[in-house]
Amino acid sequence: MAKKKTTKKRATKKARQGALPSKKDILSFLEDAGYESDRRMIARHFGIKGAERTALRALLKEMEADGSIKRPTGKRIKATGALPPVMPIDIVEVDDDGDLLCEAVGDPEDVGGVFIRISAKKAEKVKPVPGVGDRVLARLKPAGDNSYDADILKAIGKGAHKFLAVFRKKRGGGGSADPVERKTKGEFIIERSDDGDAKDGDLVWLETKNARGYGPRRARVRSIAGHIDDHNAFSTIALANHAIPTEFPPEVQKEANSRKLPSLGDRTDLRNTPLFTIDPADAKDHDDACFAEPDSDPKNPGGHRVIVAIADVSYFVRPGDALDKEAVKRGNSTYLPDRVVPMLPERLSNDLCSLREGEDRPCLAVEMIITSGGVKKSHRFIRAIMRSAAKLSYEEAQAIEDGAKANAEITASVKNLYSAYRARTTERAKRAPLDLDLPERKIILDKNGDVEKVVKRERFDAHKVIEEFMILANVAAAETLERARMNFVYRIHDQPDPDKLDDIRKYLETLDYKVTKGGSVRPANFNQLLKIAEERDEKQMVSEVVLRSQRQAIYSTENLGHFGLNLPRYAHFTSPIRRYADLIVHRALVSACKLGEGGQSKKEAVILADIAEDISDLERRSMAAERDASDRYLTAYLETRVGVTFPARIRGVTKFGLFVMLDESGADGFIPMRTIGNEYFRFNDGDHAIVGDRTGGVYRLGQEVEVKLVEAIPLTGALRFEMLSDPLPAQKKQKKKPAKKASYNSNRKTKKGDGAYPRERKKKRKRKSNAKPRKRS
Repeated sequence: MAKKKTTKKRATKKARQGALPSKKDILSFLEDAGYESDRRMIARHFGIKGAERTALRALLKEMEADGSIKRPTGKRIKATGALPPVMPIDIVEVDDDGDLLCEAVGDPEDVGGVFIRISAKKAEKVKPVPGVGDRVLARLKPAGDNSYDADILKAIGKGAHKFLAVFRKKRGGGGSADPVERKTKGEFIIERSDDGDAKDGDLVWLETKNARGYGPRRARVRSIAGHIDDHNAFSTIALANHAIPTEFPPEVQKEANSRKLPSLGDRTDLRNTPLFTIDPADAKDHDDACFAEPDSDPKNPGGHRVIVAIADVSYFVRPGDALDKEAVKRGNSTYLPDRVVPMLPERLSNDLCSLREGEDRPCLAVEMIITSGGVKKSHRFIRAIMRSAAKLSYEEAQAIEDGAKANAEITASVKNLYSAYRARTTERAKRAPLDLDLPERKIILDKNGDVEKVVKRERFDAHKVIEEFMILANVAAAETLERARMNFVYRIHDQPDPDKLDDIRKYLETLDYKVTKGGSVRPANFNQLLKIAEERDEKQMVSEVVLRSQRQAIYSTENLGHFGLNLPRYAHFTSPIRRYADLIVHRALVSACKLGEGGQSKKEAVILADIAEDISDLERRSMAAERDASDRYLTAYLETRVGVTFPARIRGVTKFGLFVMLDESGADGFIPMRTIGNEYFRFNDGDHAIVGDRTGGVYRLGQEVEVKLVEAIPLTGALRFEMLSDPLPAQKKQKKKPAKKASYNSNRKTKKGDGAYPRERKKKRKRKSNAKPRKRS
């Protein structure tokens, strides 16, 4: 502060003497002037007269050339990056300390690159407390290094809408922009002063400008995100639209690069145990490894000893460090057709934490003893050093089980793991988890980054083997932490929503399926329904309908069980490289089992409920980005096939039209209501169908149809189709009766007034005919 006062005194002295000021003096004057000035005011302040004005003019031109100052309009002069003392700012982010990070409103050329912070304490004094997306009027105080501290004067509404678009340059400057998000439609005009030096085809972040009257919509370029012709543009759009960070801050990279592998120390030595990984052929990070052998305990004949070893991420990522803060911001890795956006830097995700073949790696392992009947008899957690004996793909593991030649030690371990799995199938059959049959598809890109083909993922027994033992390890983790009374995060899947359940029950009854009414529904109820659907060759359709009734699985500190897996307690333990929830569980296990450093901190334990909510939201964000990127890739793949006919299935019915999914590629598209058939169709919400006014013809959820591709817009991932199939013939109401005559739960007593059975409806009619209605108790 003293230094700044001395500088001002020198500048004042120069002003009195009429000496030519230094560049620093001029910048100091502009700062004191509050925003901007002009050459005449500068000359007057420093007492410059006569011939010295020419020298001042030359000095100001030099400062303009080196970027120290700029001329926003006419003769006005301002310091580069300087902002007025009071101006509107938009809140764009909240940091780990609760401070609000903001950006100035205005031309990016004038206000871009400036860092503005509102402290959490100051923000909390404003009622209601502003948040991300709000615009406030603030008083700014320079804080050095092109940054400002801000005090909120008042809230002034929401900030300008920001969105990603493709810029189209016009001759002479300026241009237009087409939004890439479906909810923002139409073209925006970009004036020359607002184009931010964008080139034709650039992907740009736009900010809407205030519109006057009924003229064209206008926007300004805030920043450039890439180019539409880049091979990875579709993923870039998806990541940008969902605000998923793609780069790690320097301090996070520095911390990751400083990490080193631990020594054996007190860890169990598993390096001579032939653990092996089984992953997709193109996997780069290997979270888990398995080993199995017959149990040597004579008291457990036919039983197995199974080890599931998981990367020890908790050793490298400690609560509260830079790596941890970045990981919790991301929540999980995001998987797109052309790339993976990892939760952790590659130094960890693909190197130190990855269980590479033939390399020593730290792990957190669970040893489980399983009986011949598949029951988990006991388990214990250990911290160890392992060395993967083999890196297998699912196809390779299946081939070994089917008789292909391989290393004798690995062959024995793979065979033993399959043997343990077969024992587990008995226990799994008793548990009866939900068995949906929903095909997965994979987009295969060629060397140029374009879609080469779309394939259905083949599901081997190897997938089921790994899935089964990962689930069992997750259950063991939840049991251990509950016994230790630790705070941790469950993976919960609540029972289906009663209203949705009733909705699909009514719909399936129209297709002559009998569905349980009332009471507590269990996965076995759905499985029996799916078994009947399989016999009718309708399992995929019914699986999708059943899926609609399910709630979304989330993370929570409150245990509600896992409906889909039919488990009373469940936690994610097996993928800490790509899921923050698993890292939380690892730390809790380290503390509960007293396995050394890197355990749960007291601060983390207190805020777990908030973290669980955040990472559940982040998981949905990643899923949305993955879906958006896939939609755009598939639309680009189909763009050359406009006019081609495809077999499809109706996946959604709305009052605006039908959503269909192509059997070949899994691409989703829309058929507008106005284009369907030669009559007016009405939306029937209860039957998930649209019905023709004249013929009574029906298009319904799950129906197989033929469609023609009419339009494909890769930029937004939108596909539009034309319906070629005729509607199903009108159904007589009597056809619904067989499904209503009997419920799956035939022993249930009918509740009065539910109208579920013909007998109850007769009783209702009798009551109505009574002259004296019975009084209610």
